[in-house]
Amino acid sequence: MQRDGIPLLATNSQEMAMSVWEQYSLAGKVAVVTGATGVLGGAMAHGLAAAGARVAILGRREARARELAEEITAAGNEALPLPADVLDEDSLQSARQKLLETWGRVDILINSAGGNRPDATVFGDLTFFNVPRAALEGVVGLNFTGTVLPIQIFGESMAEQGKGSIINISSMAAQKVLTRVMGYSAAKAAVDNLTRWLAVDLAQKHGAGMRVNAIAPGFFIGEQNRALLIDVDAAADGQDPPPLTERGQQIVDHTPMGRFGEPDELVGAAVWLASDASRFVTGIVVPVDGGFSASSGI
Repeated sequence: MQRDGIPLLATNSQEMAMSVWEQYSLAGKVAVVTGATGVLGGAMAHGLAAAGARVAILGRREARARELAEEITAAGNEALPLPADVLDEDSLQSARQKLLETWGRVDILINSAGGNRPDATVFGDLTFFNVPRAALEGVVGLNFTGTVLPIQIFGESMAEQGKGSIINISSMAAQKVLTRVMGYSAAKAAVDNLTRWLAVDLAQKHGAGMRVNAIAPGFFIGEQNRALLIDVDAAADGQDPPPLTERGQQIVDHTPMGRFGEPDELVGAAVWLASDASRFVTGIVVPVDGGFSASSGI
């Protein structure tokens, strides 16, 4: 129901249930997920598609992008493999052109590309004082610049429409001091700041339909950190669940829920931020962390 174009509360439970469902639906929307060939990005791509969006799978691994798109299509939803590198502006421009030629618009951008690298991890003989500059710049570039460039290229199309939801993927490392991951932490803290800055800038210059938010995952087991968190040899031998490494156990001990996250547990927050259910939400960072950020550890 509306009055003077302003939505009103539903007048009965049936109308309310329909209204809530419609708010969360992504039917008719086009989404781009960078880093979708990774574990977390792939889970969110599946989730957006299940909510009704047509999803472009953007990542460097073309074979995996095509495989994921086929999985989504086989489930009865729509997906488009979009091979590109988030640090290569030409490949991103080509990806946008292909997307617009195929589906004509872009409504949602999830910036999931990112990660750390061993030669930027302060551990053992590697200290803050001898971290290679190239390694530090590589981590900052992937996580921060690799978020900025897709927003500049795909976000421009949203700004022209006057409506769009940009969702950056941050990290607990941006909010709490975690040992070892100095460069990664700094880059993700920059992503948090960028999220808030852009939320203000885009809303003021392009209207209230332009929203920018972030999700800060807690600890999830992915391709990059598996060996740091679990005993991979024991896992290969079939131990279920496999024993945790010392660092993995420290993390679980400081997570009130007492476990790592499952990739599909990011989907609810992603769909909410992508949908009209959060249409008055911008400039926030949502922790999905099993209580890690709330805990003092004692």
